[in-house]
Amino acid sequence: MKRRTAREKALQALFQIDLAKTDVQDAILNVLEDQPKDAYLEFLVVGAVDNLEQIDEILKANLENWTIERLGNIDRNILRIATFEMLKSTDVPVNVVIDESIEIAKAYGDDQSSKFVNAVLSKVKLHLHL
Repeated sequence: MKRRTAREKALQALFQIDLAKTDVQDAILNVLEDQPKDAYLEFLVVGAVDNLEQIDEILKANLENWTIERLGNIDRNILRIATFEMLKSTDVPVNVVIDESIEIAKAYGDDQSSKFVNAVLSKVKLHLHL
């Protein structure tokens, strides 16, 4: 599975976990739809869930006039995945994470999602000194 696809599937899995309180492994299996397991997908989903408190603290520090709870589910989870990936992935450049997140926001979010995701992740990048 390409990393772009893994990111999109991770978004779908986190959406299920966030809204339906689906178990992490069940959510991963649901989005795989009988495809073989994917290590990067699992890395993103499990990592984002396991580090949720740290990720949300970083996001809160970089949101202006917004709270995590007020964010749309799609935007919130794109930001969570990207922040986790920026923190923990050693082989993906930060700018690639941001660019991929913007493209996913264009595909799955509303008209303003890509601009919002870009603005927040650019601040996160500076905040993390990456």
